[in-house]
Amino acid sequence: MRRAWRAALGWRPSVRHHITWSGLAFTVLIVFIGLAAFASANNLLFLLLAALLATMLISGLVSRLGLAGLEVKLLLPENVFARRELPARIQLRNAKSWMPSFSLHLASTEAEEARMQLYFPIIPGSATLEALTQVYFPRRGIFGDSHYQFTTRFPFGFTERRLQVRLHREVLVYPSIDPQPGFEDLLFSLEGDMEAHFRGRGHDFYRIRPYEPAESARHVDWKATAHIGELQVREFAREEDQLVEVFLDLNVPIGKEAWLEQAIDCCAFFCWRLAARQGRLRFATQNFDVRLPEEGDIYTILKFLAQASPLGARAPVWPYEENSFQIVLSLSAAPFEQTGWHAARFLGVDAFSSAAGGSERPWGNSKPRAGAHLRHRHR
Repeated sequence: MRRAWRAALGWRPSVRHHITWSGLAFTVLIVFIGLAAFASANNLLFLLLAALLATMLISGLVSRLGLAGLEVKLLLPENVFARRELPARIQLRNAKSWMPSFSLHLASTEAEEARMQLYFPIIPGSATLEALTQVYFPRRGIFGDSHYQFTTRFPFGFTERRLQVRLHREVLVYPSIDPQPGFEDLLFSLEGDMEAHFRGRGHDFYRIRPYEPAESARHVDWKATAHIGELQVREFAREEDQLVEVFLDLNVPIGKEAWLEQAIDCCAFFCWRLAARQGRLRFATQNFDVRLPEEGDIYTILKFLAQASPLGARAPVWPYEENSFQIVLSLSAAPFEQTGWHAARFLGVDAFSSAAGGSERPWGNSKPRAGAHLRHRHR
């Protein structure tokens, strides 16, 4: 008995209603007609009172049936990025076999879909309607179930009935790949360092072979041509694409989580731009290591960054190649001094704050380039 009483006290109806001004006026009219009928004992007034009460009951029943059997489904793009408005589709299904639903408003109660307000004038029985909308996720990570609210005043507008429904889902939101303030300047500086790093490393000589029609004359070996008497050209072995390595240090102390979020966004931006060149890229942390395109694609990196979190003290991995171009994002250079990252371009605690400060480049002529601190210790 006690359990039943507690259940009754904790019960909340799934459909809630709010009396409108027209409903309030109609209720006042019913009370007035009822008082007049009982005071005068007029049969016509009793008939009118019965009609008004029946209208009120029918309005509530039809409104309740219109909200019953509704199912909602949100269809998102395959890849969802933070801080970017993304197109999405809403599917609304009426599970009732024959009864339609009229005049429905659909809104989301979640922050990422708060702008969504859809109106469906009619949904036939057993029908599925689809509408376009936009979603916006303010941060990276995993987003769970969302809640939607159906609202209707059909048929007479006496009450506004609201139905809360839960959409079971799990959305993995990637970090933002859009350029944040200063990110493009950082990438521009790194591109210049990459060109200087790989400069002068031409193709390796492979062999001398006879000239073929339509070949460029710049590869003709004139000494071999004079010796043999026929045009000879130098052939070079195709050099493997140079490797760019990006290391993100997840050993972040308490209070520096904001820097880690900026570093994650920076890594996502850098890796997205570097992968677009279809070159070789390695991204690594203390607990993650992948090389593109041998072991995955750019979305492999983004999936990890979407769920990355600070780690305890762990030693960083070593560079994969000695001659690679290396970028390190870390709050401290000390762990990297003995692990082969001495030639890396170092982005430390002030990298993003200085980049976001304005038009001044973080590495101008008056400031050392990123990574100079690490290189200086090993000279």
